[in-house]
Amino acid sequence: MVFRFGGRMVATSTQGLIKRLGPGVITGAADDDPSGIATYSQAGAHAGFGLLWTVVLTWPLMMAVQSVSARIGRVTDRGLAANMCRSFPRPVVLGAVLLLFVANTINIKADLAAMGAAVAMLVGWGEVFFTFLFAIVSLLAIVFIPYSRYVGFLKYLTFSLFAYVGVVFTAHLDWRAVGIGALVPKFALDKETLTLVVAILGTTISPYLFFWQSSQEVEDEEGDDEAGPLKDNPEQAPRELTRIGWETGIGMAMSNLVAFFIILTTAATLNANGKTEIESTQQAAEALKPIAGEAAFLLFSLGIIGTGLLAVPVLAGSAAYALGEVRSWKVGLEHDYGDAKPFYLTIAVAILAGLGVVLLPIDPIKALIWSAVLNGVIVVPIIGFMMIVASRREIMGEFTATVWQRVLGWLTLAVMAAAAIGMFVLM
Repeated sequence: MVFRFGGRMVATSTQGLIKRLGPGVITGAADDDPSGIATYSQAGAHAGFGLLWTVVLTWPLMMAVQSVSARIGRVTDRGLAANMCRSFPRPVVLGAVLLLFVANTINIKADLAAMGAAVAMLVGWGEVFFTFLFAIVSLLAIVFIPYSRYVGFLKYLTFSLFAYVGVVFTAHLDWRAVGIGALVPKFALDKETLTLVVAILGTTISPYLFFWQSSQEVEDEEGDDEAGPLKDNPEQAPRELTRIGWETGIGMAMSNLVAFFIILTTAATLNANGKTEIESTQQAAEALKPIAGEAAFLLFSLGIIGTGLLAVPVLAGSAAYALGEVRSWKVGLEHDYGDAKPFYLTIAVAILAGLGVVLLPIDPIKALIWSAVLNGVIVVPIIGFMMIVASRREIMGEFTATVWQRVLGWLTLAVMAAAAIGMFVLM
């Protein structure tokens, strides 16, 4: 009888988990944005299989820091920036948030430019026109369409990224070299390679994702009449913390799996044929030719556009959540514009500011990679702030970060700090 009862409860719990998968999976999908695609592609072209180990390393680190950010939101019913203000002077937090805003604006610019270039590659004209069009469409969709419905459509476009997995079955691979590249951390100690390592870390473990997932946990909790902050409703903790663990693990695994195969694909197709520098969207798209032929450009464009449309609201929204929490505004993508004007105006400023630098003569691929490098630098102090918040009992009550989250969280900070310092020394 105990077995039958336990089996029934496990089945019910599993169904509930599947139905409630949300912020963690969406965060993972948004992580493979155009900046990520470009960075992973350049890594495979530049170093072959030699940098595969970076996305193997980042999976447990990413899972730890993202689950910590989600935990903070769900336990306290406050976003990450609001909780940082409870532990650090408000001007310090505001400085970190402004750095996030600048980084996100540059990332938005790079993503929008890449989306415009991807369409222009297909139709032969209109790179700037389509870039502006995507910016306006993204802004209008954020303001007038509930994000939950918006994501429901866009998530299907991201499936085109799994084409990179298919290339593995068509290209000749040296599996011994693949295994060594995935499991043995080594790289050339030069400026270009170390900059790529920082870019991979920065586009995989991005600061905007911390603020986003934490705030989305708050929105999900506030949208459920039966839910409440775990600090005040500890009986809900087993279910909710289990859900956060499952969905964050799944979301980050999907993100890193795609990253792994993008590096693998470009290594097997571009690097193997002597193309070690990607300078245009056309060159990046050529990695998909073994499986898609002339349709490679279309498949690549779908991936860039789908992930870009998914990521731009996350980038702009995370900056608005963070600034709004520091300034005590009403925040949330499910609110009407009239109820949260400063929040939505911040989103508009982030997108339009990013759009304002589109006309600068910067190659979209290089812009995407350097936006990832910038994320890899500013994420270091933000991880430190987040780990301190997650360890304080006066904020988290009995639900402070677990031992494994603390160990991996601080290890993440150490790894990313070391990579950033090394890059600056070599520069």
